[in-house]
Amino acid sequence: MYIYYFEKLDVWQNARNVTKDIYWLTKRFPTEEKFGLVSQLRRAISSVTVNIAEGMSRRTSKDRKHMLNIAFSSAIEVINFLILSLDLDFISNEEYLDLRNKLELITNQLKKLGENIKA
Repeated sequence: MYIYYFEKLDVWQNARNVTKDIYWLTKRFPTEEKFGLVSQLRRAISSVTVNIAEGMSRRTSKDRKHMLNIAFSSAIEVINFLILSLDLDFISNEEYLDLRNKLELITNQLKKLGENIKA
């Protein structure tokens, strides 16, 4: 089986792991949040991995950087939703800090990856 370039990236692998974390975490959220916060969190975190993968398949540096910027923005969106989840007592402070640290690593990796793409 062929391994695509994006699959080899640490940032994609880290985002993939956080995606799994978010899916497991949101299973505990109140039922009435299924189509609200749960859906928003899951879509936002999935967007990170999807946009990294799509970006790495783009032919131009400009397009690659654009998709990585979207992935970065989605990661920031996830942080926002996690803050809200903490405020609503859907997650513990420890869970929040763990995911926040993982997302900060991902955003730093995305910035660095974007900077390394030649113009």
